[in-house]
Amino acid sequence: MKWKILLWPALIIVGGFVLMKLLLSSRSEQPRRTPQARPRVVNVEVVKLGYVPSKIVAFGRLKTAQPVILYSEASGILLAGEVPFQPAQSFRKGDLLLKIDDRQVKLDLNSAKSDFLTALATVLPEIKVDFPEEYEIWQNYFDQVSFDQKLQPLPEAANQKIKLFLSRFNVYKLYFQVRNLEIFINKHIFIAPFAGSIVTTDLRVGSTARPGTKLGEIINLEQMEVEVPVAAEDIQWIDQTTPVVFTSSELSGEWRGKIKRIGKSIDERTQTVPLFMAVNRNGEETLYNGVFLKAEIPGKTIPDAYLIPHRALYNEKYVYMIKKGKLDFREVKVARDQEDTVILKGGITNGDSLVLDVLQGVAPGMPAQARIPIEGGE
Repeated sequence: MKWKILLWPALIIVGGFVLMKLLLSSRSEQPRRTPQARPRVVNVEVVKLGYVPSKIVAFGRLKTAQPVILYSEASGILLAGEVPFQPAQSFRKGDLLLKIDDRQVKLDLNSAKSDFLTALATVLPEIKVDFPEEYEIWQNYFDQVSFDQKLQPLPEAANQKIKLFLSRFNVYKLYFQVRNLEIFINKHIFIAPFAGSIVTTDLRVGSTARPGTKLGEIINLEQMEVEVPVAAEDIQWIDQTTPVVFTSSELSGEWRGKIKRIGKSIDERTQTVPLFMAVNRNGEETLYNGVFLKAEIPGKTIPDAYLIPHRALYNEKYVYMIKKGKLDFREVKVARDQEDTVILKGGITNGDSLVLDVLQGVAPGMPAQARIPIEGGE
């Protein structure tokens, strides 16, 4: 009887287990849910093909196009001009910068004029007798000669006999001696040929100058230019008809200029070509000689093209698009790769939604939602 007592609990446990299995198997199995991928929101632009101007960015220093070194061609004491002859001194065109004592040369000039007048006075009676019709011309010339004014050109001799008279009395020889001294006396003064500034002064007022002595250096502030190296491959893109825009990290402001000339040789080390551009200072004195400038050089316009930021280009020839709510990795044709932008010419069409964001950890076919920025908004 003892085994019967032990059998009943075992039967109860087995029956409960079987009943539980039956109940579990009778329940309908629920279908599993597939997790839905959340669309990635990205900034896009709607492509509108059109004419896109290219540009070349280069850097160079502003320098005067006309530095002038002053040398003395005469001897004498340096005298003050109309402006102080000191470094950093500005001057205007036509100002007297310096003067060399010319009193002795003036005396030599007047002495030569006196000899010239004597010779001319000697030949006048001969002309009056033999060529009375020419006498009045030469007499008027004689009367006009002054010790305070430059000689006027000699009248043209009417015939060979008058030339013989003039040559026999040394009129021509003395005339050219006077003209030579007039030229030499002009070398005693230094007139500013342009508006500019004094850079250096090797001699000061009161010093003695001799032929060949360096007096100083001046620069032209009316004609400033920038020399920049441009990659040889970029030369073909340059548009010389459009103004160049200059900016500086050292000075505030913006200036314009134009291309003056393009070098004809390539630097073998850097594979660049020198480009020279004139800068319009707009009357500003803050644009200093030697300042470092950034030049935005206009390039040729590309038709049926589109401009994108450099960050939107992948592996130098791919972009992301949104097509039917999914990312599309598309190959495009790059017309020009610039400093911070890229001009596309092929592989895109009007109405395409081009992704502007930098995408990482994505793959073509992933769902995406476009965020189109509002023009004029943040």
